[in-house]
Amino acid sequence: MGCFLVLLGSFAPRLALFLWWIFGDKLSLVYDNFLLPFIGFLLLPYTTLFWALAWSPLKGVSGFGWFVVIFAFLIDITNWSGGDRERRRRASARAQAT
Repeated sequence: MGCFLVLLGSFAPRLALFLWWIFGDKLSLVYDNFLLPFIGFLLLPYTTLFWALAWSPLKGVSGFGWFVVIFAFLIDITNWSGGDRERRRRASARAQAT
């Protein structure tokens, strides 16, 4: 199931999180409450998914796992900034067309 989630999470992290929540129990072990993973699902899906993948019951996130989580955070930030850049480009193109 882990390899499938990584492949699915590479292009659809929210779907991977949802399926992992439905069919697995690790998300309930990783996150104590519902609020943090829900906010992560909405705002930082890659970070939330990779945190759950890198988390271990005895150590939490450690070692190479931190690199993976930081990399996922950078992917999320890049997605946010790329979306904003595209929105501004479309708005300026629409303004020039009229």
